[in-house]
Amino acid sequence: MAPGPALACRALSCQAGGRTIIEDLTLEFEPGERVALMGPSGSGKTTLLTTLAGLLPPAAGRVLAGGVPLDEQPELRAGLALVFQSYGLLSLLTAAENVEVALRAAGRSPREAMRLAAEALDRLGVARFADHLVEELSGGQQQRVAVARALALRPRVLLADEPTAEQDATHRALVLDELLAVAARGTTLVLATHDPEVAERCDRVVELRAPAASRRARRGG
Repeated sequence: MAPGPALACRALSCQAGGRTIIEDLTLEFEPGERVALMGPSGSGKTTLLTTLAGLLPPAAGRVLAGGVPLDEQPELRAGLALVFQSYGLLSLLTAAENVEVALRAAGRSPREAMRLAAEALDRLGVARFADHLVEELSGGQQQRVAVARALALRPRVLLADEPTAEQDATHRALVLDELLAVAARGTTLVLATHDPEVAERCDRVVELRAPAASRRARRGG
């Protein structure tokens, strides 16, 4: 029997602020596939990624990892990593500690967590900021630390919300190359982006549109 999708959603509906943002959406993401989520602001890209990561319960439908519903086996979330648009770093910790904490929570030993964190920060070009507190880093540097944290976890599925938005051209290429490299090793990669150049390097583009009721509400009628 052929293996199923690494991640999927079935008849998924999501709400935010009392409005339906995603309605009756069914998608499948295969192992090693690189998928770009595109669409205008308010179309649900961030909501979808957060729901796929198991951090936001859907209003209807299900998310499945390896064919198993996340709500039945929440431990499967350990194989998913999410790069938040707001980075999600802990402000009282250094860049290295932010990565190490995630690795320790995933069961890595202190020594291994230090090694993997150092390697990931180096790949993202922020190794020299390893001992800096988050507040001492620029937005672009914080974003690369957040990407490094996700990569260090070596997840089966990596979800990233606008992971290149704060980068200049050089660092945008670096971040994208590192993300695509993990897909080449079998990790499923799902990126929300507004950047057509980023989307062009993916295998598939999924265009999101807000449900009709949500569009009418934003127009005031």
